[in-house]
Amino acid sequence: MRAEIENTVAAIRKSLALLGQRMGLETAEFRLEEFNARVEDPGLWDDPEAAQKLMRDRQVLVDSIALYKGIAQELEDNIELIELGEMEEDGEVVAEAEAAIRALAEKAAEKELEALLDGEADANDTFLEINAGAGGTEACDWAAMLQRMYIRWAEKRGYKVELQSEEAGSEAGIKSVAYKISGHNAYGWLKSESGVHRLVRISPFGKGTRETSFASVWVYPVVDDNIEIEVNPADIRIDTYRSSGAGGQHVNTTDSAVRITHAPTGIVVTSSEKSQHQNRDIAMKALKSRLYQMEIDKRNEAINEAHAAKGSAGWGNQIRSYVLQPYQMVKDLRTNHETSDTSGVLDGDLDGFMAATLAMDVAGKSRSEAQAEE
Repeated sequence: MRAEIENTVAAIRKSLALLGQRMGLETAEFRLEEFNARVEDPGLWDDPEAAQKLMRDRQVLVDSIALYKGIAQELEDNIELIELGEMEEDGEVVAEAEAAIRALAEKAAEKELEALLDGEADANDTFLEINAGAGGTEACDWAAMLQRMYIRWAEKRGYKVELQSEEAGSEAGIKSVAYKISGHNAYGWLKSESGVHRLVRISPFGKGTRETSFASVWVYPVVDDNIEIEVNPADIRIDTYRSSGAGGQHVNTTDSAVRITHAPTGIVVTSSEKSQHQNRDIAMKALKSRLYQMEIDKRNEAINEAHAAKGSAGWGNQIRSYVLQPYQMVKDLRTNHETSDTSGVLDGDLDGFMAATLAMDVAGKSRSEAQAEE
């Protein structure tokens, strides 16, 4: 077997190992037997909601087992075909089996990524906030570039993007912006983007000098309606104010904008795109989502570490660097994943960076451990 195909086979086996780990392969068949026994219980549908959850969980396990076994069997079948073709010196058989293995590797890699998105709120819609950091006008322009990058990424996935609030920069770009991004696994994909993003480039504002700018990104899940988050009315202050958008499709001048401040945590959320009643509802949902994210952080050490490392939007706290001058490179400082295709990244090609961080988190590795393996 050629070295290239051996490497591809190894990659598939690695994906299978992760799929097996995520589904609990060692106990999967036993758990399926338990599910099947419970399905036969005559009283199952006495509680329709519990029964529906049971059936969904059972189907997820059935699909996971079938997927794992299907990939594993297809891999072994094609390895045997290659060995047989090589023995009989049948180049056509070998070529067809090698092509099948390459296609299988793409499928396995895709399923591997999907398997990483099994956190408590990964399937949920998400809120995305971008705030300009150190760097003045340069930072506001950088925040606008990130705004475009994430919108393009979301659009490529078919996600719905809704503007929640926006504050324009004094000369260019934006000081801050918040979106709700809706789609399956929106939060699961975007959660790895929380942190400070650093840009190095030649200033486009007539200076001709190389400038470093910072902007922070914060991602937190939209709380499902069936998740109860209690907010004491005495703990919040609700303010209404006039807000104006940045122009174009976001033109908006209204007295109905709403700001909610949660005193115990210092969380501030705003909404300025709809009626006062709608803005209040949107802002309250955003507040509950932020509080829910805090609870997730307490239980999830990896996410908690990421947010703790976020710090202020300035030197020493960045998770990713985007260098446009004197060379072209985007590098994630948590995983060391990098690419020279800066234009592609700024146009929304972020899946490689997200996948690398997800893989690091599921392996339970710290930032320093992941970097040491590079």
